[in-house]
Amino acid sequence: MSHTDEASTGGKPRSNAWQSALTMLQEAEPPFIPAGAHAMTVVIAYPPGDPGTPPHRHTGPAFGYVLEGEMLLEVEGEPERVVRAGEAFWEAGGDVIHYQDGNNRDDVPLRFTVTMLCEPGKPMLTLVEEDELAQRRDRRAPRSS
Repeated sequence: MSHTDEASTGGKPRSNAWQSALTMLQEAEPPFIPAGAHAMTVVIAYPPGDPGTPPHRHTGPAFGYVLEGEMLLEVEGEPERVVRAGEAFWEAGGDVIHYQDGNNRDDVPLRFTVTMLCEPGKPMLTLVEEDELAQRRDRRAPRSS
């Protein structure tokens, strides 16, 4: 071990745990990243049975991880699906509508974290009006419920 390694660990030998500490949760190639984007990481918490945010969109891609509970996720063009604690998800953002992010369970809370690449000067989330939802209903995947 070099003198530098011991100095950076307070004189203790460095563990090799870092070599197997990484677990890949997801890899994605977003279609675009807004020019001058800035990153924002948030934690969302919904009580049991909460439907979540109404249909909306983000200015850039969003990458998330469910910390607790189960999310019912639906993004335009994809079937709705359940994302459980310990699982990751992402959405392209931009013109894509995010229909659902609610709590899939009525007996436990839902908590998830999301990192978004946001377009400067624009809100990180914009609600979608009912008339636009009606105009784009052909882009929504068939729902199981």
